[in-house]
Amino acid sequence: MGAKSQGKEQLPVNKAQYLTFFTAGEEYAVVIAKVREIIEYDTVTTVPNTPPWISGVTNLRGKVIPVVDLAVKFGMQPSRISKFSCIIVTDVMFQGESITMGVLSDAVSQVIDLSADEIEKTPPFGTRVKTEYLLGMGVMGKKFCLILDIDKVLSADEMLAVTESVDEADNGAGSDAATKSGPAKQSHFEAGA
Repeated sequence: MGAKSQGKEQLPVNKAQYLTFFTAGEEYAVVIAKVREIIEYDTVTTVPNTPPWISGVTNLRGKVIPVVDLAVKFGMQPSRISKFSCIIVTDVMFQGESITMGVLSDAVSQVIDLSADEIEKTPPFGTRVKTEYLLGMGVMGKKFCLILDIDKVLSADEMLAVTESVDEADNGAGSDAATKSGPAKQSHFEAGA
């Protein structure tokens, strides 16, 4: 009897939990372990000279967090802000460091459990997202969700642009010294700062 109750409390080893959310009418999923929290969409400050897929930065309890619009990143129209819009705060690995950033979402859907046999390989066609950004397609009844490899969604060059945008926001946005300091940009994120 005790073994049965233990099995209900713990997922089998081959299952993982994913948070599903909508962006530009598509349902995506990310491993729940990468999600720090979900916050209501509030003030996002635009930072000059950043790529168009960076919506700006937001203040999360005194910490500057870059906010990425995946719709723009994936070549679609920018996300429209509604009462359901939110920011999914994630931890992304970049050059061995954990970087906290926000992902703009049209709406959060649910947390799902998927086993390895419920994840299909990504077909080489039919998706607007580059296949290297995807871990696969989660089977959800009759439909699928695209499972993002959140660590690969941003390339090294793009992560440097994110780092620069946060540093510019921290330094009063846009001084020449702030934009030309190069490798020092990465130090802002050391030790989870």
